[in-house]
Amino acid sequence: MDSRFRGNDKEKEKKEKTKQTKQKRRNMDEVEVQSNAPGLGVAGPLGGDISVAWWFVAYATMLSGCVGVLVFLLQAEPLAWGSWADFQQSVVSASPAVKLLIFAIYISLCCTFFPMNTSWIVSAVSMQSAAVTGQMFSTVAVVSLVGAAASTVANLNDYHIFTLLMRSRHVAKVRHTRTYRLAIRWFEKSPFALLVTFNILPLPLDVVRPLAASHRYGRLPFAAANFLGRLGRYAVIATVTYMLGSQGWIAVVALLGLACLLTLPRLVKKLRR
Repeated sequence: MDSRFRGNDKEKEKKEKTKQTKQKRRNMDEVEVQSNAPGLGVAGPLGGDISVAWWFVAYATMLSGCVGVLVFLLQAEPLAWGSWADFQQSVVSASPAVKLLIFAIYISLCCTFFPMNTSWIVSAVSMQSAAVTGQMFSTVAVVSLVGAAASTVANLNDYHIFTLLMRSRHVAKVRHTRTYRLAIRWFEKSPFALLVTFNILPLPLDVVRPLAASHRYGRLPFAAANFLGRLGRYAVIATVTYMLGSQGWIAVVALLGLACLLTLPRLVKKLRR
C-alpha cells in the first residue's frame, strides 16, 4: 500500500513539475517579446490596459454623427433614383460635403473584417467631372487627407479587434509558436517603416496590422504610420485620375476590376468549403 501511495505521489510531483516548466517557458517567451521592443508602447498582458469597448463606442458615435449629417444634407439635395443616368448625374452634381461624407463613411468601414476595396472610390471622387474642388492640387490634397484619416480609423478598428482576439487564451497560443517569434523579430527591426510600406502598397493581405496589435505596438505611432502610408497611396491615385481628365473613369473601372480579381480567389475558396 505504501509503495502504491508513494508511486502516486511521484506521479503527481512529476505532473506538477511539468506544469511548472511549461508555465516558466511561457513566462520567458512573454518577457522575451516585451524586452525586445524598447519604446514600442508595450502594454499590460494581452493588451489589458486597452479599452476595446470605449474605442468602438467612440467609433459608433463618430459614424452615427457622419451618417446623421449626410442624411440631413441629402434632404436638401436628394439623389435621383429614377434611372442610372439620373443617379450618376445627381452624384456628380452633389455638393463636396455630400461626396466627402459618403467617401469617409465608406472608407472608415473598410478593414480586415470588412475587406472592401478603397482605391476605386478614391479615384471616383478625384475625377475632374466629379472632383470635390476645381483644381488638381486642392482635390488631391482634400481627397488624400480625408481618405487617409478615414482609413486610419478603419485600421484602428482592426487593431482593437485583434487586441480583443489576443485576450483569448486559445488565440494567444500563437504567441508561443516559432513562426510567430520569427515574424515578431522581423517586425521589431523597423515596425514604423513596415506599417507605412504595407499601407502604401495595395496588398491583398496585410500581416503587419495583426502583428502590431499582438505585439502591443503603441496606438499613436500605429495611427501615424497608417495615415502617412495611406496619404501617399491615395495622393498617387487621385493625381493620376485627375490628370486623365475626361478619361478619369478608366482609372475607376480599372481599380474596380483589380479589386474583383483580388477578391475572386477568396470567394472560390469559400465556395469550395
